[in-house]
Amino acid sequence: MVMLPYNYTEFIDGLTYLVNNNFVQMTRIDDAVKRILRVKFQMGLFENPLADYSLTKYLGCPEHRELAREAVRRSLVLLKNGANADEPVLPLSKKATNILVAGAHANNMGYQCGGWTITWQGLSGNTTIGTTILSAIENTVDPETKVVYKENPDSEFVKSNNFSYAIVVVGETPYAEGSGDSLNLTIPAPGPDIMTTVCASVKCVVVLLTGRPVVIQPYLAQMDAVVAAWLPGTEGQGVADVLFGDYGFTGKLARTWFKTVDQLPMNVGDSHYDPLFPFGFGLTTEPVKA
Repeated sequence: MVMLPYNYTEFIDGLTYLVNNNFVQMTRIDDAVKRILRVKFQMGLFENPLADYSLTKYLGCPEHRELAREAVRRSLVLLKNGANADEPVLPLSKKATNILVAGAHANNMGYQCGGWTITWQGLSGNTTIGTTILSAIENTVDPETKVVYKENPDSEFVKSNNFSYAIVVVGETPYAEGSGDSLNLTIPAPGPDIMTTVCASVKCVVVLLTGRPVVIQPYLAQMDAVVAAWLPGTEGQGVADVLFGDYGFTGKLARTWFKTVDQLPMNVGDSHYDPLFPFGFGLTTEPVKA
């Protein structure tokens, strides 16, 4: 079995040549085919080759979406929460007067989902049914609270609007497999500029939508709070649930967060282990009592 979406005929020709010229033994081919057939027989695919379409009515049902929302809440990792433990920024107040939400990732379902969603490499925009983080924020705050969304605000805009605080949502654009390869692991522009502009002028919470740790050390001192939200998928309400204290932060890093890419590869136990945030790190908060 081979996964080649485009040039598969070249693979077939190449492998046939290798077999015919004794570079690959036919016993090796038979072994691979036998293992694939064994699994298909065990699954009953020859007796019942088609999916059970009676189950399609459950796709995207409220119960499944609620479970996905819970998964979002529990996977968020709080990396920073104020200058010190005595002055936490999170959870945020729902009754703030005027909130700024910035960054393209705040209002982009495709960016929330990443690759392997609807298409192989993923897409930007309104790709599927769900709740964006911006909509989730608007759904969560007090009805009297004004939520202003500006994708890429300049410093004058931020300073002149007297915002109570800002939520900046930035990150990677969708990718899958080799298309996501990166030698620098930086947040694509204009993400870094948005973070620095907004956080220089108002108390800010940065929510990162990425499929992996990325470079944030140069900006960390400016950020008042930082949340690794990974790729939360369609249920952005799970992000707002925790930002505003309906639930506490409990998530822990499943991998080390590096300072610079020059450190990579770097894992627990390495002699040069000096991470920005170690494996298993994650600050916690308590839910706000209603």
